[in-house]
Order: sequence, then structure tokens, then C-alpha cells
Amino acid sequence: MTDKSKSVSRRKFLGSISAAAVAAPFIMNPSVGFASPKNKLKHACIGVGGMGFHDLKNFKEHQGVEIVALCDVDAKNLQKAAALLPNARKYTDWRELLEREQDIIDSVNVTVPDHNHFAIAYRAIQNGKHVYCQKPMCHDVAEVRKLTEASIKAGVVTQLGTQHASGKGDRLAVQWIKEGAIGKIKHAYLCSNRPAAIERYRLPGPRPAQGEPVPSHLDWDLWIGTAPMRPYAPDIYHPTIWRAWQDFGTGWSGDIGCHIFDAVWKGLGLKAPKSVSAKVQKSWKQSSERNTDTWPQGDHITWMFPGNELTEADVFPLEWYDGEFYPPWEIQALYPDKPYPAESAMLIGTEGALLIPHTDMPVLLPENKYVDYKSPELDERNHYHHFVDACLGGEKTESHFAQSGPMTEAILLGTVAIRMPDTLLEWDAAKMRFSDRRANKYLRREYRKGWEVAGF
Repeated sequence: MTDKSKSVSRRKFLGSISAAAVAAPFIMNPSVGFASPKNKLKHACIGVGGMGFHDLKNFKEHQGVEIVALCDVDAKNLQKAAALLPNARKYTDWRELLEREQDIIDSVNVTVPDHNHFAIAYRAIQNGKHVYCQKPMCHDVAEVRKLTEASIKAGVVTQLGTQHASGKGDRLAVQWIKEGAIGKIKHAYLCSNRPAAIERYRLPGPRPAQGEPVPSHLDWDLWIGTAPMRPYAPDIYHPTIWRAWQDFGTGWSGDIGCHIFDAVWKGLGLKAPKSVSAKVQKSWKQSSERNTDTWPQGDHITWMFPGNELTEADVFPLEWYDGEFYPPWEIQALYPDKPYPAESAMLIGTEGALLIPHTDMPVLLPENKYVDYKSPELDERNHYHHFVDACLGGEKTESHFAQSGPMTEAILLGTVAIRMPDTLLEWDAAKMRFSDRRANKYLRREYRKGWEVAGF
């Protein structure tokens, strides 16, 4: 970290945050958008490595965007991004960026590990900036609730990084669910069973007994951010494997689950669940070193949601399977003669079934019954560009926080259930607490000293 970035006042960071109505150059209703006087969105990219570089390139491709600032704790990531945008100002510390660019930027994208999402996005929203945030929205349920409320109050444009929600496949699935193509929905089975993901992203743990020197290109203190400090170790935290650790990520269900949930959540208009429970690997459950530090290499989560006019019953069951847990064979058999999609959602209705493969087009089952079923013509849509267009006065975004926040809350309740396996957890959404008080400690973590967020 440079001397300049170190000079950012902790007092300014922890002190009062300017109210959006005062600090923001443009305040808007989320459904309307705002009009920039120059019709150009001045944007800052916070996190430009890995997925962040992908996000940056998508924003760069929109003619209505001018990326004026870049930020990353890894100098190598920053150097690569700066090669694409040599005129953009470079920062190591996101706090410095938001302070120095306050009167310049209109929007930011937050593409960093989950544990730092809230601190950055909340600060940006409080300063009146439009926010595109990678999924999951936050690390903790309480953070999601606060960020959702803040975004609505500030009236800024928001978008969760569920980019496939803007694709033709997910949007068609939402329409088919809403129009009752398979009748009333009885049950949903969601899964993510990529074998490569188990090997690459799901570490068995435990953490190394000894740390190693931090490479000169990485600011480890800034990378740790709100999480408890731990020694640096190569290849298991930065840049990708952080998802396997409870301090930094939300496990596979918190990550890919946001994609698989999305069409089902929107199509059915689901609300907060009544209860959640989970089953996990026996080896993980029996190892205190692992179950207090890493996420399991497989889990099976069951939510019970309130039913509505689109479901068959007053209570609607939704199940999630990942890693070493697979959907029942009788469900996979509904899609015969083809490999069952490793990442997908299957909805069982009173008149048929709907398979929603991740990143592909949905399929009505049995296929011979629906061969003549009409499909609407949908336009191509870029999730990132849709966010930009909304910021410039266009239609509401596909995954704005008022909608995707409650979905993320439900998904993260599943991560709480993982940490208390084989326990039925009844949920009171209004009071934001479980009937089993032991589970409530997982709804909000304690931030590292010096990284507390004012107003939270």
C-alpha cells in the first residue's frame, strides 16, 4: 500500500458518512433512473482481478461509460487493468478511491471477496453512488438486510452480479413459471455438481500451521479487510480459493446458488422462508478444525417457503444439492437420454416439469407434450449494460437489490443451516432471528478492529 493510501484517515472512514441526499450529484427512484448532464457514466472498478477483470471489460464496452478509476489490493491485477485503461486513476485502497473520487464518479462495481462486499457497497450507496455488486450481495444476512434498505432509501440504481439473469434462458423460464406452463408448482430441486469445482475451489482444510511472507505486490491487510487477521499463505486464499473459507466466502451455495435460485425466485415471487435445514458431509461435521473454518465439500439444504397462488400448497419445499450431494434419481430421470445438467433447477408442477439448465435454455417436460408450446421472442441483453442504461435513465435493472436482497438473505440462511447441520431452524424474517438462538450468532459477524462500518 502506498504512503498516500495509508494516509487515508481512519477517522473519516469510521466517522459520519455523508447523507446520500447531500453527497450524491444524482438521486433517483430505482424504477426511473437518472440522466447525466453529459450522458456519460463516470465509473470506478473496485476489484479488477479474475472476475473483476471480466466485469471491467464489460463496462468498458458500453459507449456510455467512462471508467475513470481502478482499485485493487494486488499490484499485478492493477497493472493488467491499467494497460487497458491507461488514463484511469489507480488506487490500492478503496476507501481512498471513494474519498478522492466522491465528486467525480457516478457508479462503482464491487468485485472483491464476499467478506468485504458490504463495507464497500454500503459506503458507496451512502455517498449516492450507483452500485453493481458481485454475488452474493454480502457475506452475512444482517449485511444484506442493511444494504437492501440503504439502496432503497438512497434511490440509487443497483444490480447483483447474477449476469445470467439477463439471459434469454432465465427470462424465458421466469415467464413460463408465471404463466403456469407446468401448472401449480409442487417442488423445486436445485443443484451444482461440477466435479472440477470440488477439486479446485473446495479445500478440505485445515488452514496451514505456519504462514509465509506476503508477496510485495499484495497488500494483505487490505485484502483481509473486515475479517479476522491470519497469516498469509499462497494458493489457498488469494486470488480464488477464498470461497472455501468461512471468514471470506459463503461456500458453493452462497456463490453459484445465487445464479441457480434467480429464475425460480422471480418466477414464483418467493418471500422469506419459514424454515431451513441442512445435511453435510460426515467427515466435515466430525472435524472441529474443518467445520469452524472451511465450508464442506458438499451439502444438501432444504427451505420451506410460504406458498402462493403459483404453488400447489400453502408451503413450498425447495432443495439445494451441491458437491457430493445429488438430486434424487427419479428427478434426474425426468430428463431422459441426456446427461442431467450439473448446474440446474428442476421444478415439478401439477401438469409437467420445467428444467432450467444454468447458462442454457429451459426445457418443458415431457418434451413431446410441449412440442407446440409457444415461446416468446426475447431480445439479447447484457447484464452490465442493462445496469449502465438504468443509471442513464433506462428501465429498472434485472437484479436490483430490492428484489435480489431478499433472495440473497434466503440463500445465506442456508449457510447458517450448514453450520448447524441436522437442525430445523425456524425463521422469523420480520424480527430477523431464528427460533433456535444458537443460530443467531451466524447472522452477523464482528468486524476486525478498525474496520467497523459507521451506521451499521
